[in-house]
Amino acid sequence: MNKVVVGLSGGVDSSVAAATLHDQGYEVVGLTLWLMKGKGQCCSEGMIDAAKLCEELDIPHHIVDSRDVFQENIIDYLVTGYGEGITPLPCSQCNKAVKFTPMLNYARETLGIDKIATGHYARIRVENGRYQLLRAIDRSKDQSYFLYDLNQEVLSRVLFPLGEKHKTETRQIAAAFGLHTADKPESQDLCLVEANGSMQAFLDKYITPHKGEIVDRAGKVLGQHEGVHHYTIGQRKGLGIAHTEPLYVIGLDAARNRVIVGERSEAQNPECTVGRINWVSITQPTAPIKADVQIRYRSIATPATVIPIEDNRVRIVFDEPQFSITPGQAAVWYDGEVLLGGGIIERG
Repeated sequence: MNKVVVGLSGGVDSSVAAATLHDQGYEVVGLTLWLMKGKGQCCSEGMIDAAKLCEELDIPHHIVDSRDVFQENIIDYLVTGYGEGITPLPCSQCNKAVKFTPMLNYARETLGIDKIATGHYARIRVENGRYQLLRAIDRSKDQSYFLYDLNQEVLSRVLFPLGEKHKTETRQIAAAFGLHTADKPESQDLCLVEANGSMQAFLDKYITPHKGEIVDRAGKVLGQHEGVHHYTIGQRKGLGIAHTEPLYVIGLDAARNRVIVGERSEAQNPECTVGRINWVSITQPTAPIKADVQIRYRSIATPATVIPIEDNRVRIVFDEPQFSITPGQAAVWYDGEVLLGGGIIERG
């Protein structure tokens, strides 16, 4: 039973995950998901690099056409969200709906293998019979934020070989194994941005830009915009408005085709409501808990009270008001290095 299916994007991280497990004696099978046409970390060039890696390791390589799944769960999800004036987070949605669960199903049903692995920087441990998701040792590369939506079944079957490593070690291991991906540049953008040049270019393929008004909270017209979907909460650049103080996007009114702006203080909020909750490392509490809450991937987790409310939602009250709480993004809460749960911000 020492078999594992490793998700291969063609990058150095997934390559080292596969090579490390192979070196440890696992019978490794490579699996690449074909998500979309064109360039991008997980697509055309990535599939070629993944196939070459499997030749180097002398392991089987499977490619699964997941374009329809990606279209429905990511592209349609993004287009709908941006069209409604929110800023969706595609990566956590992709991990759950496109990658981990479909990978595990394919491994089991097609290959008869009960374990999967990826090159994500995160860790798993078992505590009192429950699988807990932990931050990676290398905090600068930690990807647990994007994995908050994985359930106990997936966590019980997945391996993260890089969770105990630093990125510099990963490069060194790739070089030691002689992998052709050892010096491959790291992807800097979301795959859709890589493939289309910018998020705006991607969205403009699906959403027809409509000019509208940029207004302050009182409704005073300050300027014009080229499409609500080009903006996000907290944005400062690209507004094209002269003002005595810097202005930020503080709201998006898609129904009225308006972008609402204000000074930085107006973009601060002491609380938010979060839905579609997944309790990861603990069972759902019935009373408020204290935790450190992270509202963006690159933001610092900050102390707050997480209050369970109806319909699998929580209200988060921060110890200090937070800047740019953005509907559609994930709020994820931790106890130290342990990811307790997370969900999608509904409103600030």
